[in-house]
Amino acid sequence: MLDPRTHAVRPDLADVRLAEYVFAPHYAAPITRRVAQSAALRIARDPASETLATLAPGDLFEVLELAGALAWGIAPDAKLVGYLPADRLT
Repeated sequence: MLDPRTHAVRPDLADVRLAEYVFAPHYAAPITRRVAQSAALRIARDPASETLATLAPGDLFEVLELAGALAWGIAPDAKLVGYLPADRLT
């Protein structure tokens, strides 16, 4: 089983690059964006959830889902998956 902290896999969605390893009802191709303002990468949608990392301006973020005010995806330099405010991305 893949670790959802390091592999973009949820019960409803997965990174298309993982299709050969995991079944998901939907797959998404990442869209690369840059962090415009420092942002906490969180483990869950809840703004009080655990912070996995703090991304700095200029860091890359691979967006797999935009839902409301949040983006879910991968911080490739940190090798972590999580949520951050979408307005912090370019």
